[in-house]
Amino acid sequence: MKQRKTHVKVGDNVLIISGFYKNQTGQVTSINKKTGKLIVKGINFKSKYTKPRFESEIGEIKQIEGSIDHSNVKILLSGVQ
Repeated sequence: MKQRKTHVKVGDNVLIISGFYKNQTGQVTSINKKTGKLIVKGINFKSKYTKPRFESEIGEIKQIEGSIDHSNVKILLSGVQ
């Protein structure tokens, strides 16, 4: 599969411009080049349920950050007026 070109880099501060998290800001923590999806710190939390594998273990619910398409974000330029 061909790699997609994205306009953001890891560490950029971005503004979400569409979707449920519109007008929220965060920092890009990782980029999936194959799908063009980003993970933004503090945005788009998903719940992951894990079942206990043994009787002595306890199942748990983990909060993980979901991905957002690169076309739904805009780079914030800090310090430029």
